[in-house]
Amino acid sequence: MSVSLEVSKREVRPRSLRNKLRHEGKIPAVVNGYQIESTTISLDSAEIEKVLRQHGLNTVLTMSIDGKKVNTLIHNYTTDTFTSKLTHIEFLSVNMNEVTEVEAEVVLVGEAAGVRAGGVLTQTLYSVTVAATPDKLPENVEVDVTDLEIGQSLSVADLKVDGDYEIITDAEEQVVTITEAQVEEEETTEEASEPEVIGEKEEE
Repeated sequence: MSVSLEVSKREVRPRSLRNKLRHEGKIPAVVNGYQIESTTISLDSAEIEKVLRQHGLNTVLTMSIDGKKVNTLIHNYTTDTFTSKLTHIEFLSVNMNEVTEVEAEVVLVGEAAGVRAGGVLTQTLYSVTVAATPDKLPENVEVDVTDLEIGQSLSVADLKVDGDYEIITDAEEQVVTITEAQVEEEETTEEASEPEVIGEKEEE
């Protein structure tokens, strides 16, 4: 699946142009990769944020540059520290027939039996590397933890692939585990001693 994205070529300098674009609701970006020279572009901030909310980071974004259709993936991006808004995007032009690798989020599904029994669930891996042609890349990999009991865990080898992609991450890496809840024991003393009275002398 691919989504069309409207973009415009832009000048690289002066630097003030970037601030002007952002003030106009645009995001400066660059495209490079398969069959294209590095090209600076700009795109509508609201449009790209809507696309990412609806389709995710691993969606193929199709744009027209100098009359040429270019299929891209988001390779890298930066956001504003305070607003979390996108401030710059690096797009990678891709060959739709060539396998590529990206990161996909690991999403836990269901309530673990071990948690219902009082255990504690700990997720230790939040993303995995997947490989597929660009149109087959998953946004996330779901992991059903419903039957996971206390003392059990799941590794990458246990993940089920639901689609035409391959998980590249080391199969032995742990994804999630259920452990017993830690119970803090109250400190007690065998014998309670009476408080010492200052100035009191021991009887001879």
